[in-house]
Amino acid sequence: MSRDGTFIRDAVVARTVTQLEFDVDGQVFVADLLEDEAPRSVEALRDFLPLESELLHVRWSGHATWINIDEIDLPEIPRENHTVYPSRGDILLYPGYRNEQEILVPCGPTCFKSPAGELAGNHVARLDASREELRELEEETLQTGAKEIVVRER
Repeated sequence: MSRDGTFIRDAVVARTVTQLEFDVDGQVFVADLLEDEAPRSVEALRDFLPLESELLHVRWSGHATWINIDEIDLPEIPRENHTVYPSRGDILLYPGYRNEQEILVPCGPTCFKSPAGELAGNHVARLDASREELRELEEETLQTGAKEIVVRER
């Protein structure tokens, strides 16, 4: 209420959601960045974008794909918004606490692991893709091998 007795409505502040594009051999997927949940991880991710690489099928984690980013010099990143059991479409940044650095793209049931055991990656984004699109992406990398990928801020 203002001084003159009239009511002031709560101001609604529109917040723009920053997004990423995952361009896999010409098929583009969009992901919302989780800036509030993993701010330092998102900042580190932005620092090396755009990223041109290969999307590979995982060996240890189940129904998922991954991007090796071991050659990127990442800053020290704390565990934030981290998980071992990501949901389909949850993009994880793993800064290499016990294994090589990577971006994990779960496409179905996933338990993030390596020969070193279970790993907890920082959940940095949420991919907007259907169950079927992700199943097909995972199956293609399993059957035909690596796919070209470009990750960039939208």
